[in-house]
Amino acid sequence: MTRIAIYDTTLRDGSQGEGVNFSLQDKLLLTKRLDDIGVDFIEGGYPLSNPKDAEYFRAVHELKLKHAKVVAFGMTRRKNIAPEADGGLRALLEGQTPVVTIVGKTWDFQVTEILNATLEENLKMIGDSIAFCRSQGPEVFYDAEHFFDGYRANPKYALQTLQAAETGGATCLILCDTNGGTMPEFIAEVVAVVCKAVKVQVGIHCHNDCELAVANTLAGVRAGATQVQGTLNGFGERCGNADLITTAANLTLKYGYELLTPDSLRRLTEVSRYAYELANMNFRNNQPFVGQSAFAHKGGMHTHAVAKNPSSYEHIDPAIVGNERRVLVSELSGQSTILSKTQKYQINHDKATMSAILNRVQDLENAGYEFEAAEGSFDIIVKKVVGTYKPWFDRLAYRVNIEQGASGAPVTEATVKLRLAGSIEHTVSEGDGPVNALDAALRKALVAYYPRLDEMLLVDYKVRVVNPKEGTAARVRVIIESRDHRSTWGTVGVSENLIEASWLALVDAIEYKLFKDEEPA
Repeated sequence: MTRIAIYDTTLRDGSQGEGVNFSLQDKLLLTKRLDDIGVDFIEGGYPLSNPKDAEYFRAVHELKLKHAKVVAFGMTRRKNIAPEADGGLRALLEGQTPVVTIVGKTWDFQVTEILNATLEENLKMIGDSIAFCRSQGPEVFYDAEHFFDGYRANPKYALQTLQAAETGGATCLILCDTNGGTMPEFIAEVVAVVCKAVKVQVGIHCHNDCELAVANTLAGVRAGATQVQGTLNGFGERCGNADLITTAANLTLKYGYELLTPDSLRRLTEVSRYAYELANMNFRNNQPFVGQSAFAHKGGMHTHAVAKNPSSYEHIDPAIVGNERRVLVSELSGQSTILSKTQKYQINHDKATMSAILNRVQDLENAGYEFEAAEGSFDIIVKKVVGTYKPWFDRLAYRVNIEQGASGAPVTEATVKLRLAGSIEHTVSEGDGPVNALDAALRKALVAYYPRLDEMLLVDYKVRVVNPKEGTAARVRVIIESRDHRSTWGTVGVSENLIEASWLALVDAIEYKLFKDEEPA
């Protein structure tokens, strides 16, 4: 079985994506997590580009990595400068990493028009930069920038740049589809040519501008590449890079290649979401293999079939990649969906009960509710329909007041009046907005009775207009996403009044947390 080396460039190429920013601590934490799943090479950054990357290469030596080799990234020497006098190459070596990667020009257009160098000078820049770094100890990889565009324009010269890198001592030549515009069949054709023309290993590095980065990477491996470069979740400049999560799953499960560690597949979902959290980005729900919707079923025909045999609408068992099956509740649901969704409840699963729950869901969705992303609210509906719902508190009144403060900025104040445990709680709190103020006032009233509410965080808030033709009198749907140390859940509220819709979703979120805490972990 062929082993494919995984080269992760999330910390360098991935961090160039819009909205992606890792702190030094984030980079160190992600390095450890990548090492844990058996990534072979972790590109930490470009030491000369910023102080944070330089500090990373000092701090990473303190980590006790089990498998991965940390890589410093840099460019060939500048033209007309000896490699030993080039500040970029010196900074690259100061990282004291076991491997360095040097990127160079392989497209004649880039050499003459962007670099303003001669073709011969560029070959020397590639060869002696690699030879100099190699003479100082580390293994050297060569990233052949714009290789496929260069090969299309001038195949002879593109191959000469690889030969210069190989002669200089590079142990792996990585063919880069830098502009992301190459089709898979051309990738396969060119990689096969290169594998015959050189004696060292060949790698593949693809960008996603045509949404083909993963397909192109797989084509490159099938044609002979033995190193794959990419980023977690496809983070990267413009449209991103090849998603190593999807790539690793496909190479292992669909083609049978050996990569990472034996137990790494079941950790792919965890690692994917960990990277999103560090980058402070929302999960991509439809991401293959690890997305929240990757194994979600909504239509009645689908859910009915999956209940009988999951392989009817699933290409793999979601547990293999650490994900889980989800059955979505909506107006498209049939009784089989409701039956599947309610298996966890200790209720009567007869036809009449399932029909009553389904009718209630369909009535509410007709009024503008949506339960696909609000399973917390669905849980409460089930309890109400079957008669097991018990309110944790009685809502007596609430009020929100917004006025302009002395500084000119708006001041929001919420008052909440509840009955619980035989007492009346009347609390007031200020907040950054009406939902924040209501949340603070609710918690102030409840936390003395239910201290575990301190574990709960509101992590997302979405508003959608249900019937836009009504203009400012339209109903709005508010979905609130909450989480604690155990799980994440969504709740929903609908009203012509935005604050009322928010209040309904907020109360459901808190009640779901309290119901959930009754259940065993």
